[in-house]
Amino acid sequence: MCIMLIILPGPDTALVTKNSISKGKKAGLHTVFGTLVALLIHTLATVLGLSALIVKSAFFFSILKYIGAIYLIYLGCKSIMFIMKKRPVSDNENKNKMLKFEKKSYFLQGFLCDILNPKVAVFFLTFLPQFTGSNSNAFLGFLVLGLTYTLLTMIWSIFYIYLINYISEFMKKPSTLKTVEGITGGILILFGIKLALEQR
Repeated sequence: MCIMLIILPGPDTALVTKNSISKGKKAGLHTVFGTLVALLIHTLATVLGLSALIVKSAFFFSILKYIGAIYLIYLGCKSIMFIMKKRPVSDNENKNKMLKFEKKSYFLQGFLCDILNPKVAVFFLTFLPQFTGSNSNAFLGFLVLGLTYTLLTMIWSIFYIYLINYISEFMKKPSTLKTVEGITGGILILFGIKLALEQR
């Protein structure tokens, strides 16, 4: 079940796709690492009962939802602005321009995209309890299932990034790059609007 849910495209997939194609394999991996850290925090929040507080509180749920929606729309607009530039930035320029800052930026994008999505907290609270068992230790059960989900996400994401990298020669052509940036930017904006309209 986790594998099927992980493969289904969402904001995280759109972001990893965009960064992997436009900035390279390492950018995609840093984005995934940020997502994995966010998933671990969601797991701990579920174990400690914080996710339940967010889901049950209309105020906290709405705050997190709107912040997440605004961030997704911001990333989408940023991608669309990229295709409006007169010329794409070359690989050499990318490599020589603030590499350490960019690594942190990709990590933060993945982290914030996942941590600010209240639907992830809802998923952990509604999906995982079905597999813990009534007689098992809830703390340990949630922890094991959350870590399993995070591990499967890591395996799939790394495979997905390497698959993208394999076909990157075609995907990194300037015309293709702008098209992908535009499409994924639009998708991120749509995900942001959808999240903003999400009901508890």
